[in-house]
Amino acid sequence: MSIFNVYPLNPIAITKAAGSRVWDDKGQEYLDMYGGHAVISIGHTQPHWVKRIEDQLHAIAFYSNSVIMPIQEQLANALNEISGKKDFQLFLCNSGAEANENAMKLASFHTGRKKIIAFKKAFHGRTSLAVAATDNPSIVAPVNETNNIIFLPFNDIAALEACFVEHGSEIAAVIIEGIQGVAGIHEASDAFLQAIRKACDTYAAVYIADSVQCGYGRSGQFFAHDHAGVNADIYSMAKGMGNGFPIGGILIAPHIQAKFGMLGTTFGGNPLACAAALAVIEVMQKDHLIKAAQDKGTYLMNVLKQTEGVKAVRGRGLMIGFEMEAELSDLRKVLLNDLKIFTGEAKPNVVRLLPSLAISMEDINLFITGLNKAIQLLKQKNN
Repeated sequence: MSIFNVYPLNPIAITKAAGSRVWDDKGQEYLDMYGGHAVISIGHTQPHWVKRIEDQLHAIAFYSNSVIMPIQEQLANALNEISGKKDFQLFLCNSGAEANENAMKLASFHTGRKKIIAFKKAFHGRTSLAVAATDNPSIVAPVNETNNIIFLPFNDIAALEACFVEHGSEIAAVIIEGIQGVAGIHEASDAFLQAIRKACDTYAAVYIADSVQCGYGRSGQFFAHDHAGVNADIYSMAKGMGNGFPIGGILIAPHIQAKFGMLGTTFGGNPLACAAALAVIEVMQKDHLIKAAQDKGTYLMNVLKQTEGVKAVRGRGLMIGFEMEAELSDLRKVLLNDLKIFTGEAKPNVVRLLPSLAISMEDINLFITGLNKAIQLLKQKNN
């Protein structure tokens, strides 16, 4: 049997990982500046994380959500403390797409409305409603098409206000990434997020903060939306939440009421996933990784702004995108193939950096050295 071929694969088989390094099946070492799409929040195979999962595996790996699971309450309490959303409620699932799917479904239940405002270049996932709210027609199947999504320009307050004036009584929710990741690291302005909060309050709509990629401390705040100084009604989480163990969730404001059966999941909130998520929070708190993300990200962005061939640098904390000059469009390939450094990309010519929040300054400087070498190699090739 073959693997269904939907991913363009690099010809590299990764078989081992530790910290911010990975190794292939030939023993070649790579520096990981991408963290598997921002998933690796505290470092590959972090010892406390491994021990937490091992201990839980010896106790109980799974039972259904039809019984009380104390570890879910432990995770809820830990999330309340680290996020500062102390009166919020927690629903656990398995992925970012599921988190956003449940967030929008819950908003529709709460308001009794159908319309969702999303934004140009947004990416919210690949499940039915999440992909409908994603601004990429190539991944929206005919069955996913709906008239219930309104796409507006990103960071355009006038367009947002005009839409609410016209459709306010129909709008269930606004969903927005605090920093658009797949689009190439574009940050929602504080004023824009504040305008969303005001409009949702005025028209009794639900503000959904998609924090799947930009959350969990990556921006230097627990949620990137926190930089704007306003609370959302629902926060979606995944990626960095489990450091590679599949888990997702939504934090739900207290005014949104639960009813039996309105949401559900088989594997969401299983004990192994909760153990992994608890380990992540414990390491983040012990090692002050949110502050580390802010400090190290500021250092890295300042260096990038001074780097030859870099046209623009965007982001916060350790969620960084830098746009290269057109003649350096093969930079990612050279970084990977010649310098053994994993990075991400966004079209047309943006390199994305989403390393572990625990990355060392040594590894950051190793990346900077590698980046400069890659730029010089490309310039020599072009000349």
